[in-house]
Amino acid sequence: MNMLKKQPLKSKPVCKVTFSLPESVKAETVFLVGDFNNWDEKATPMKQLKKNGQFTITLDLDSGKEYQFRYLVNGAEWHNDWHADKYVPNPFSGDNSVVTT
Repeated sequence: MNMLKKQPLKSKPVCKVTFSLPESVKAETVFLVGDFNNWDEKATPMKQLKKNGQFTITLDLDSGKEYQFRYLVNGAEWHNDWHADKYVPNPFSGDNSVVTT
C-alpha cells in the first residue's frame, strides 16, 4: 500500500515525511525524485524493507510548503503516489504527485 506519513516536529519548522512504494510494484531499484532534490534521478535512493519488499524513505522537509515528486522505478518507469495530497500536470503529458507539509 502506498502511504505518505507526515510527522511535524515541534522543535523546528520541519515535517518528517515517509514515502513508501507498495510491494505490488515489481522493482529492483527505486529513487524518490522531486523538487526537494532538484529532480535528480540518482540523489535519493529508497531502501527496500526485508519483511515485505516495500521501498521506503523518510525525509525532513520544510513545513508549510508543497513539494512535487514521483518515484523512478528500475531507472525507466515513473510512478505516482496514489495517496498524495494532490496532483499537478507536468510537461511530459502526465501528473506529478504533491505532498503538503
